[in-house]
Amino acid sequence: MKTPTLVLFVTLALAAAACTGNEGDDGGSAGDDTTIEDVLGDPGDCLVVDLSVSPEKIDLLTDLARTFNASDAAEVDGECVFIRPQSKSSGLGASLLTEGWDEDAEGPRPVIWSPASSAWGAILDQRLTEQGESPIAGDGTPFMLTPLVIAMPQPMAVALGWPDEPIGYADILDLATSGEGWAAFGHPEWGPFLLGKTNPNFSTSGLSALIAQSYAATAKTEGLTTEDLAQQDVVDFATGVESAVVHYGDTTLTFLNNLYRADQRGNSLSYASAVAVEEKSVIDYNRGNPDGVLQPGEEPRPPRVPLVAIYPEEGTLYSDNPFFILDAEWVTDAEAEGAQLFSDFVQEADNQERVLDYGFRPANPAVAIGDPVTAENGVDPDQPQTLLEVPEPPVMIELLDRWDEQRKPARVELVIDISGSMGDPAGDDPVPTKLDLAIEAAVNALDLFADRDVVGLRVFSTEIGPNGTDEVVDLVDPGPMSRGHRADLREAISGLFPTNGTPLYTATQQAYDDAVAGYDPASINAVVLLSDGVNDDGDQGDDDEQLDELLATLTEGSEGQRAQPVRVFPISYGADADLNTLQEIAEASNAALYNASNPATIDRVLAAVISNF
Repeated sequence: MKTPTLVLFVTLALAAAACTGNEGDDGGSAGDDTTIEDVLGDPGDCLVVDLSVSPEKIDLLTDLARTFNASDAAEVDGECVFIRPQSKSSGLGASLLTEGWDEDAEGPRPVIWSPASSAWGAILDQRLTEQGESPIAGDGTPFMLTPLVIAMPQPMAVALGWPDEPIGYADILDLATSGEGWAAFGHPEWGPFLLGKTNPNFSTSGLSALIAQSYAATAKTEGLTTEDLAQQDVVDFATGVESAVVHYGDTTLTFLNNLYRADQRGNSLSYASAVAVEEKSVIDYNRGNPDGVLQPGEEPRPPRVPLVAIYPEEGTLYSDNPFFILDAEWVTDAEAEGAQLFSDFVQEADNQERVLDYGFRPANPAVAIGDPVTAENGVDPDQPQTLLEVPEPPVMIELLDRWDEQRKPARVELVIDISGSMGDPAGDDPVPTKLDLAIEAAVNALDLFADRDVVGLRVFSTEIGPNGTDEVVDLVDPGPMSRGHRADLREAISGLFPTNGTPLYTATQQAYDDAVAGYDPASINAVVLLSDGVNDDGDQGDDDEQLDELLATLTEGSEGQRAQPVRVFPISYGADADLNTLQEIAEASNAALYNASNPATIDRVLAAVISNF
């Protein structure tokens, strides 16, 4: 991408916090209106030790904190200790600790920071060092483990020789670049090999996959260097793997939920051939809980076609969920001592056994791995056999910089609603309006595209265009994001103004049809659709019939590996947007919905959408 990695890192990490239903990292509690105070109670006069933890473990650590707080162990120099966790995705936590933690907006600064992987600690300390500041994370203590795996539908894994033959990134590279795809393994009906990977700037699985494929390209398991990354064969290896990517994004839950929906339709082999996820996600998926969260009354339903975990033969990494007791100016000696007491507490055997309930492996080697880390759930407790070393911090930064250059390019149509309601106030004051905020966010988001990405802009409302008779108008034709094209887009977006109705279905259908017509097989092809209302085009026709036709078209286009997959990523903007319909549009095209019901979040949300490209 065009922007420096640090800017992109901060922007995308902040975006992860703004998108309802996308927790950042690789999972997390569904959450409700319950606060941490409702669960843990009032700390009273106790010494409060704040934790910032990645979402997938907030429920477990909240429960462990409650047990610890009530125990005799929770005491420092005669003063009671109160552990208080809060959920923050790993990338968001790293960016806040790098750029400055606003306690009014983000809650209290942590004493213990527990991202999903130690790699985030290396990134944080390197960024602070580059800013002339002292590192604050250092070496953490692992809390629970789950290895990065390549999850594959079982029939596809069997076609590659699983479970008898080792499979790794070299096989993925061959599949991605052969031109034959699955036909080389006797299954032309499966089409090309399609890979799901998240954006490594704030998703732990995406970051781990980037490290692992880089090691695979060098035939190393440790000591990765910046010189290694500059070698042409390593660059070609990375570019080849990325060429098979379906799209990126901020969380693996998008891939798993889409795969599960396809499975329920009996079409699980049509969406992705493999997804880089954590082992825990394979367990959740095969137990019928693809997002790792069971809502009240929800019954798990195992998939028709299970996933199996491929532990890459070249090696992999653990997400080790470290406890970093921060050596920061805001952490007192007493808080650090209380943090150490809790860190010791969660390592106790009884507490380590509890991590198994959540599909993780204990970090304490004295505690045996058991159910649900079993073959019945598609995983192997005896794997991985080869572990990779987390690269040195400067190498991590170089990895992210080079990924910006090596990732798969995108062909994206930006489609913006300019109906009259976009002129409504975004908040309590008359200005800014919703459109004002959307314009600012869209202009900022242009810098997140790389020069080689192809981007176009169209708007929709009723009675617009040169003759006042159109519903959709192309303002800037799709083109590579050169300086001039970027400037044209910026100028066109800045001149938008609200008017008339909301022909949502027509605009979506036309954008999708045109994207299919201009499909580029070497790119991620997508439509980003921002709308703040329900379909209202002034026509007296049957809206339900029009929607059904649209959804049928999107579904047909997303099924079958030989189709030209164009994904529609809707943004539900403002409180009056048709959230349910936009969700249906996202699901029909195997994409994801992003929710900006609070217009003030649109800058972050739009950045999160673009993380898919």
